[in-house]
Amino acid sequence: MTKREQAITLAFTGASGAPYGLRLLDCLLQSGLQVHLMVSAAARVVLMEEEGISLPGNPKACEAFLSERYNARPGQLRVYGKEEWFSPVASGSGAPRRMVICPCSTGTLAAVATGMSNNLIERAADVVLKERGQLILVPRETPFNAIHLEHMLKLTQLGATVMPAAPGFYHRPTSIEDLVDFMVARMLDHLQIEHRLMTRWGYGPNSDSNNGNQDHE
Repeated sequence: MTKREQAITLAFTGASGAPYGLRLLDCLLQSGLQVHLMVSAAARVVLMEEEGISLPGNPKACEAFLSERYNARPGQLRVYGKEEWFSPVASGSGAPRRMVICPCSTGTLAAVATGMSNNLIERAADVVLKERGQLILVPRETPFNAIHLEHMLKLTQLGATVMPAAPGFYHRPTSIEDLVDFMVARMLDHLQIEHRLMTRWGYGPNSDSNNGNQDHE
């Protein structure tokens, strides 16, 4: 694998759903990938409100804080500010081919759908789209209005994957962590990253491997 294939871009924006983003970051680092991370100002507010985490505003300090929290290898996690235009994620010649925005605010959704590129998160997403890479957006909003849906349709038509944070219940969750892991597992599936976060449909203790294959007389 090339260095770009061993790396991924991750962005936290200001939607509710900070636990999804943090759990995904943890899993990506555990998988051995290099993670290029961006955190919006609104995301910092949400992280404090939902998780009680006060991320340092300085990118290098934030990088050190999260690297220690998730036991990242030296250099495995890189954090960028919103206007670090010379970072690898700002150019098609250096950006990873995969990117996840989790959680994705509807404002970020709109900016990416319309190619605004007013900050590094928006530019990084634009780069992945133009390079025909893999872009996953995880909005956490309800209900969706027509504008939201139009932007989701446009992004889907452009090749992105829109994956609203809507966990299922067939794995019989007993905690908030189980619900978070459901969504993170689906993201990892689409990224083709192995995991053991949840039991897959049809493989649980109550599943019969012969269901659907029996003869009915």
